Amino acid sequence: MTRDQLAQQIIEAGHFLYSRGWSPATSSNYSTRLSATTALLTASGKHKGQLRPEDVLVTDMAGNSLEPGKKPSAETLLHTQIYLSRPQVGAVLHTHSVNATVLSRLTPGDHLLFENYELQKAFTGVVTHESAVVVPIFDNDQDIARLAEKVQPWLDAHPECPGYLIRGHGLYTWGPHMSDALRQIEAFEFLFECELKTRSLVNVNSPVNVKELPL
Repeated sequence: MTRDQLAQQIIEAGHFLYSRGWSPATSSNYSTRLSATTALLTASGKHKGQLRPEDVLVTDMAGNSLEPGKKPSAETLLHTQIYLSRPQVGAVLHTHSVNATVLSRLTPGDHLLFENYELQKAFTGVVTHESAVVVPIFDNDQDIARLAEKVQPWLDAHPECPGYLIRGHGLYTWGPHMSDALRQIEAFEFLFECELKTRSLVNVNSPVNVKELPL
């Protein structure tokens, strides 16, 4: 696809994610793979519900802007490391939903485990609800290079991983195409909401489908 076509995908994704309340104001960042050595990424500080073609820019895989006068998102390295680790990935989305933010703060452990949900099949590579989807949670860090160093070993050890959470911050997910990444965002949000409702409705000593430490 051309740069303009990929930019339009990013713009449309931003409008959709903003409309669902998953990317409020200037939060979040989105990208697509432009080539083996470059990515197209949202510029820093842009309102995701009002994105325009000039609000995206090309970066190299080290996170450097290749368009003078345009500043990439501070979290660019979290995008490019996924492209470098997973050659099949064509799009990366980072969102700041209420569910992802609250759930990551309430979970004392370092991961969430989802089992026996039919919607798990929305994730790339998952073909049955009789499976486990592990979502790691990394502590937030304003030093993005240091955070990327913490994420990398997990990416290396878990090639099937569909995404991860940053505690009190948001969700990262990816896919071969923008449509795949968007589908996984919706699946994650459904599961996050189920988990929060389960925690609020059942006694902490009752068995639940999501095996995680109780509140």
